[in-house]
Amino acid sequence: MAMLKSPFLELVSKRRSIRKYKPLPVEREKLLLCFEAARLAPSACNAQPYRFIVVDDPELKEKVSKAAFSGIYSACKFAQEAPALALVVSERGKLSAWFGNRVQRTDFRLVDIGIAAEHFVLAAAEQGLGTCWLGWFNAKAAARTLGLGSGRRVEIILSVGYPDEFPAPRQRKSMEEFSDFNGSACQRPLELTAK
Repeated sequence: MAMLKSPFLELVSKRRSIRKYKPLPVEREKLLLCFEAARLAPSACNAQPYRFIVVDDPELKEKVSKAAFSGIYSACKFAQEAPALALVVSERGKLSAWFGNRVQRTDFRLVDIGIAAEHFVLAAAEQGLGTCWLGWFNAKAAARTLGLGSGRRVEIILSVGYPDEFPAPRQRKSMEEFSDFNGSACQRPLELTAK
């Protein structure tokens, strides 16, 4: 299959999870652009059941990092070296979205958070910033440190900063393995191969 080309595909193909950052602050203008990209993300019933909180004050970032990445969560301790952390906080959504969650047995809040966070991450990449999605952290301790009220939970933390590493691309499935038109591949039985 011929290689597809577009500025967007170039951007997403270059984005990597960054775990080493230069000790440079991230300009507020760049963070505001990331906020705007996330704000424009679609959500079920337009509920927008999230809030983005960027912590770039060094003293507060150290407190949040110690709370979030200590003990069994220390595998993500590298994030405390990032100049900024973006915490994606879930909030109560609309009743119509809640009803849809129950009927479809899907938590659309988490889907919505994923879409908005990816908008944030791609806006960061476009501006030369590196990010890493973090799901392994002490959510309760992070929320307590920020004084978040009930009904709110830190779902994702994104480390944000100027990259000090350039990881190689990771292997992806081929287009044939990944996609098809009109469900033809989905109608064939799955092939199980021993490895």
